[in-house]
Formats: sequence, structure tokens, C-alpha cells
Amino acid sequence: MTHRSGRHFLQIPGPTNVPDRVLRAIDSPTMDHRGPDFALLGKEVLEGMKAIFKTRGNVVIYPASGTGAWEAALVNTLSPGDRVLMAETGQFAALWQKLATRLGLVVDFIPGDWRHGVDAAQVEQALVADKAHSIKAVCVVHNETSTGVTSRIALVRNAMDRAAHPALLMVDSISSLGSIDYRHDEWGVDVTVAGSQKGLMLPPGLSFNAIGDKALAASKTAKLPRAYWSWDEMLGPNQSGYFPYTPATNLLYGLREALRMLAEEGLDNVFARHARHGEATRRAVRAWGLEILCINPEEYSNALTAVMLPEGHDADKVRDIILDRFDMSLGTGLGKMKGRIFRIGHLGDFNDLTLAGTLCGVEMGLQLAGVPIKAAGVQAALEYLANPGVQAAGTPVRVRIA
Repeated sequence: MTHRSGRHFLQIPGPTNVPDRVLRAIDSPTMDHRGPDFALLGKEVLEGMKAIFKTRGNVVIYPASGTGAWEAALVNTLSPGDRVLMAETGQFAALWQKLATRLGLVVDFIPGDWRHGVDAAQVEQALVADKAHSIKAVCVVHNETSTGVTSRIALVRNAMDRAAHPALLMVDSISSLGSIDYRHDEWGVDVTVAGSQKGLMLPPGLSFNAIGDKALAASKTAKLPRAYWSWDEMLGPNQSGYFPYTPATNLLYGLREALRMLAEEGLDNVFARHARHGEATRRAVRAWGLEILCINPEEYSNALTAVMLPEGHDADKVRDIILDRFDMSLGTGLGKMKGRIFRIGHLGDFNDLTLAGTLCGVEMGLQLAGVPIKAAGVQAALEYLANPGVQAAGTPVRVRIA
């Protein structure tokens, strides 16, 4: 093995870089998960997650990936043969659809081009046509990690309300929670799904359901089998800060520290920082003369940017060169976008200099790969970041005093 000096740049859109404070919190002796100290930890993280989801309702934490939270949302609220409405916004929407089908649900899948978010008008049309109200849930991805497209959940809720349809609204916020403004209660979401390894700045291993009253009521009559994923099994012990089975204790230490960090920065400031870095990245892409996969500016993701390469150029080759030469990982194209795009993650524990280094590596890698670009992307981003008029909310402008 040959040692590489410096640090590896992990600029995929998750798992994200874990801050030192969180790593140090995880690196603590494991406590008794039935003892009184653990109850205090459990209560703190469960309450803290409510603030992140912006909900007054229940939040359940599973030792699982986001896929587990998807399954929990479905099996706690639905019965075999129920119809669900989903929209093809990218790879992760497609995977959720596949999971639902394997559970015995009937999925109406609105086709998409992977360059747009959920079309609220199509959702409304499908629900209006469902006179018998056989569609029991509408499931959408808020921020599609495979494409860099953020769907507008409030518009989907408005469409459901106009259709006067009683279906549950379920939302995947795995790559948006803690990075992009998300409002479970205000947007009328019934179940929100999330994971630990993105905006929450933790390693993979925790997943979450934020549960509204309507979804909780549906769980009383749902017939899909559930044991490990049962909300009822969780909610009882959670009242006292405990869990029905052994939790991921040390990850919960890390979650407590991550929640404290987000509170110290302030959620609005966190969102403003991500918006600023998203815009700087998009300016770099345009200055290179390349195309952003997301077409609608109102749906640009502030967590990641998917970059399209010209015909005849392999995005994975570019990624390989950047990894080999500059020790930086970028996100690959998934599904139908494989080889056509690479994804720049700019979420989580991230600042201006980290973004500047990331974009420098991308620009050099594109040149080394022979992609025809203008070597102006980094400069465009730096000019934007250095402009005092676009300081992130809450970021102090330090003035040098002679």
C-alpha cells in the first residue's frame, strides 16, 4: 500500500463526510440501553428529530438504512393489494416502486424523464380519476439523489387537496433532511422517510419515520405483515426514551451531537449555506459549458448537482481520473444515467473552501479526460462565493482592521 498525503475528498451525495465532533461522540463506551442514562439520550434524540422534520408528531428511529424506513412506511399503513401512486423521478423513486411491488402492493407509476420533479398536475389527474378512492397512498421523493432534482412537496399536497382524495402522502426526504427546507406538518405529509448518512452528517445505519395522525390511524387497520418495523412496538417504549430491541447506541451518541451542531448553526442558516453552495456549483457547471441534468431552475437541488457530459464522453472515466489523480470521489450515474452524468455532492458538513477544492478537482479532471470545457468554472464559483451580497444567513463577515 502507498500512503497518500492529505485527506480523501468524499464528494458523493451521501454518505457524506462525518464531522470530527460526531466521530468523537460515536467513539464513546457503549452504555446500557436499559439503564437510566440511555433514557435521557433516547428522549433527547427523539425530540431533536421532531425539530428537524418540523413536526409535533411522533418520530421513530430504526437501526437500518433508508430502505428500511421505506418499508416501514408502507407496511405500517397499507394492506395487500392496495394501490399506491408513485412518480418516476429517478433511480430511488424506481427502487421504492420495486419495493412496494414486492410487498404485494399495486403501483400506478407516473413515468418521467429523470430531469423533472413530480408533476403535481399529473398527481391530481390520477386522483380525480380514482372515483372509488382505491389509491391508498401517494409516494414521492423530495430530493432525488440520482438526478439532483428537488420536487415541490407543497404543490403535491395542494393537488391532493384539490382532488379531495383521502390518500396518504408519503415522502422520501433521505437526501434533503437537514440540507433543504422540509416541513412535515405544514406540507401535510403523513409519513416522512429519512436516513442518517446525508444532511444529518452521520455514518449509514439509522433510518427514520416521521408519523402524522392520519398515518397512525391507518396503522390500526393495515394488514401488511410487520414485526421489526412495527410502529406500535416502537412508540410504547419510546415514551420513556427506550427501544423495544437493541438500538444502534453509538450512532445515537453521534445523532445527539449532530442535532446539537445543527441547532447551533440554526436550520435556516444550514439551508442558506446549502443554497449558496448549490448555486456556486451550478455557476461552475455553466461556466465550463456543460449541462445540468435538472431542467427546471425551480427544482434545482441544493444538496447535489448532476452534471451531463457531451456525447462521446464517459462520465465514469472522468470519475476514475479524478479519483486516481486527486483522491476525490464523485457520485456515479445510476440506472439509465450510468456513464452519462457524474454527481457532485455539496451537502452536510461542508464549507466554502471544501467546495472550492472540490470544483478545482473536477475542473482539472475534466481537462485531463479530454472533455471540451472552458477552464472558467472554478473562477465563476469563487466570484460568487466571495461576493458579500450572497453571504449565507448567519455567516459573519469578518472585517480586517488595520
